Amino acid sequence: MSSIKKLAGQTMWYGVSSIFARFLNLLLTPYLTHQFRGTTEFGQMSLVYSLTPFLYTLTMFGFETAYFRYIQKKEHENDIYNTILSSLTISTTIITAITVFFNQQIATFIGIPKHPEYITIGAFIIAIDTISTIPFARLRHENRPKKYAIIRVAGIIINITVTFLFLSVFPGLQKKHPDSIWLLLYSAGFGVGYVLIGNLTQSIFQLLVLWKELIQFRWQLNVKLWKEIVIYSLPLTIAGFGGIINETFDRIMLQKWSPLPADAATIQVGIYSACYKISILISLFVQAFRMGAEPFFFKQSTQEDAPKTYARVMKFFVIIICVMFLIASLYVDIWKRIIIRDPKMWEGLKVVPILLFANMFLGIYYNLSIWYRLSHKTTAGAYITLMGAALTLIINYIFIPHFGYMACAWATFICYGSMMATSYKWGQKAYRIPYATKKLVAYMVIVAMLYFIHHFLIGLWSNTIFSLGLATIFTGAFILFVIRIERKEFQRLPYIGKWIK
Repeated sequence: MSSIKKLAGQTMWYGVSSIFARFLNLLLTPYLTHQFRGTTEFGQMSLVYSLTPFLYTLTMFGFETAYFRYIQKKEHENDIYNTILSSLTISTTIITAITVFFNQQIATFIGIPKHPEYITIGAFIIAIDTISTIPFARLRHENRPKKYAIIRVAGIIINITVTFLFLSVFPGLQKKHPDSIWLLLYSAGFGVGYVLIGNLTQSIFQLLVLWKELIQFRWQLNVKLWKEIVIYSLPLTIAGFGGIINETFDRIMLQKWSPLPADAATIQVGIYSACYKISILISLFVQAFRMGAEPFFFKQSTQEDAPKTYARVMKFFVIIICVMFLIASLYVDIWKRIIIRDPKMWEGLKVVPILLFANMFLGIYYNLSIWYRLSHKTTAGAYITLMGAALTLIINYIFIPHFGYMACAWATFICYGSMMATSYKWGQKAYRIPYATKKLVAYMVIVAMLYFIHHFLIGLWSNTIFSLGLATIFTGAFILFVIRIERKEFQRLPYIGKWIK
């Protein structure tokens, strides 16, 4: 129980920082949908941010997971940090230079041919973030989530501040004081570029604040260790590319394969991306969990009862994301007013429950993936993710021309569901973990049924108070039901266990 308590504590810190940081960042969504309303700019921004994960996966090369894998070995603990950071610095410099050189061609490919400068700024963001990743990983390995959290939150605040200055303060200053010296920093019409500038400022700040971790770095390349890391990481990189196709490439596919004119298709990309933000609740927890779980799982692997611990972690994980699904889907009328300021974008809200369930599948898949990371069978992860990517491409190619962003949502659902099921079947043969499978599937079926019942009843009587009251009853009933079923498990938990009889 002490190990799970420790994971819960670290996840709480990563969770608080991620939730607070994402909440601050989430404030940008209603602000930006309002600033760019009636234009293609929000869609352009979404297209740029659908590309940057590709660059990040390429530059990172799976070395973050490799760091946690090899730092556990005593013979490598002095070399791993320097070797990985030296390798990443060299490869990132080369990749960034190539990206900047071909910025026009890349911009044309994703559908923003008039703005190659967006690609250049994005390349520098990814380069700086890549270098920062390993110092951040060191903080996680050394169990320093507080420093990690403070840096992340401070970076987001700086990002929002810079974005607000360029999109709201400077335009007003230009009207009232056109001779102001501050306007040397500002150019009207740069639009989405200033969102990227805010992100770039955040990345630079985070790198500078990590100076204590960076000054410990020494140029050193242990060639033998580096070869081992590359062999271990290559399948993870392939899996990463497949994952990016599944997560973000659908925006680019929607832009390219939509039968609508280019500008109308870009607006559709913006609508889909804005509505996708509502699935942030589950994504937040999954991200926070991964921050704490990755180093935890590797450290726990040396214990005899590791499989039982992994199974218990999965149980609590599924229970939490089921509750989050209800909160996000049943209270969507509230979330849409908070997150999406442009009512014209609300037409895309029908994708929300589909994407929420898809992200539940993805979170479970991340949890399941421990089997191939621990057993050194990372090639399996590449196969599973590439299968998901193939499904995404095929479904989107066939159905986007007919169903638009609804095809993207269902492709995401089918992709992640297939990856989850495949990983479970394969993993139980290679590294058996005693998951309470039937019970966890039942919990997910129950929350899905609660959503459909709620949706059916508010269709009969469309009343806001009735809808919210019903949502509260359903959510509370599910929580009480789970506590009753899992009473013994909850009684063993720290802090809250004493309140459960």
